[in-house]
Amino acid sequence: MKPIWIVDDDASIRWVLEKALARENLETRSFANARDALAAFETDTPQVLVSDIRMPGESGIDLLQAVKAKHPGLPVIIITAFSDLDSAVASFQGGAFDYLAKPFDIDKAVSLIRRALEESLREASVEAAPAETPEILGLAPAMQEVFRAIGRLSQSNVTVLITGESGTGKELVASALHKHSPRVQQPFIALNTAAIPKDLLESELFGHERGAFTGAQAMRRGRFEQAEGGTLFLDEIGDMPFDLQTRLLRVLSDGHFYRVGGHQPVKANVRVIAATHQNLEQRVRDGLFREDLYHRLNVIRLRLPSLRERSEDIPLLARHFLVQSAHQLGVEPKRMSDSAMRFLSSLELPGNVRQLENLCNWITVMAPGQTVEIKDLPRDLTQAPAGASSFVAAPAEGGVPASAPLTLPPTPDGWIGLLELQAASMLSAGQFEVMDTLGKQFESALIKTALKHTHGRKNDAAMRLGIGRNTITRKIVELGIDGAREE
Repeated sequence: MKPIWIVDDDASIRWVLEKALARENLETRSFANARDALAAFETDTPQVLVSDIRMPGESGIDLLQAVKAKHPGLPVIIITAFSDLDSAVASFQGGAFDYLAKPFDIDKAVSLIRRALEESLREASVEAAPAETPEILGLAPAMQEVFRAIGRLSQSNVTVLITGESGTGKELVASALHKHSPRVQQPFIALNTAAIPKDLLESELFGHERGAFTGAQAMRRGRFEQAEGGTLFLDEIGDMPFDLQTRLLRVLSDGHFYRVGGHQPVKANVRVIAATHQNLEQRVRDGLFREDLYHRLNVIRLRLPSLRERSEDIPLLARHFLVQSAHQLGVEPKRMSDSAMRFLSSLELPGNVRQLENLCNWITVMAPGQTVEIKDLPRDLTQAPAGASSFVAAPAEGGVPASAPLTLPPTPDGWIGLLELQAASMLSAGQFEVMDTLGKQFESALIKTALKHTHGRKNDAAMRLGIGRNTITRKIVELGIDGAREE
């Protein structure tokens, strides 16, 4: 095994690390500046490189960049001042394995170096992305049934109803049905009927004539016309307003429709594939969904299994998403240790495949090192009760989030990036009022921090935040914040 290189202009830091690593029977080699270390790289390489960030001459970041250009797989640990967040961010952006904040605990430093050493010595190679990834992945028997159904329906124009929990991949299946059908050369148009306001959905589906309503300055083709000759995928069909269900039934029955404000029928040569996570039979019984439309849509039903019904597919999917995420970000793919993969496969993941994909995106951005252990996973996963997970809140029946969104652990990537990641997770999970939810969390965090800084003095906190005294009083009540007091 090669030695661990220590680069620091502070002789006392070098001495402490040398002695601590020697007790662990780990060989070291020390340098007082980056220039000497770079010169040594001409003839030798370390197993792990530990470098201070601020040194005379070339900095630790300069050294990191030079080393990563020639030895991208070498773990580099950067030593930085505890308060220097910008340096920590720069370290990660440069590809550092992790960073040590001064003053550091020597035992924790040795533990981190050992972890980097294990990473360096690990011989397992990262799975390379296949030249052409199948549109849907799955080896479980339940997924094989889905694949067989797609094959049987490939040459048919029959209407298909896809059911399954949110996040199971209903649109992917609809796209595959189109791709393997005679209509493949024509458009595949997807529309989530739950995402369009009721007063706009009719125009979105059927188009409108000029002057049909205020703002309709030109004729517009709807999704049915856009999908002419191809396939129209109507997601969350169970949320379609009752009056529009009548219009959809008419199109499925006689193949004609009218644009909003129009008087001439338009012929529709479109294959309709619908999907829902809801129990349509129950909605029919409740009078919320037309029974005749239900029978028109339910010609062939294709049920997608939840991820907990195909847990053996989780390793396959996780590896795929890690490679995919790394490719999108232009970094090396992370890999899961055997224990982490077993732990992940034991989770229910109520958000299904979408939740697993979001988790892999989180791992690519947030997990230190190339090999991911259980302790590197989000705390909401590792500290949740067995079989439970709230990393991404999955919509329950009726589209209501099943649990609170993940509160991510602190990260050196900056709070704006973290906010974007949290918002993306909530939006992907189908949550509503995301701005209101995150806005309240943002305001609460600011006010609590200001109150802590002013030792609970409300007026002083308001002045420092740049808001009025009445405003902070109202916010404290609305957000249920404790610890405030008058001057």
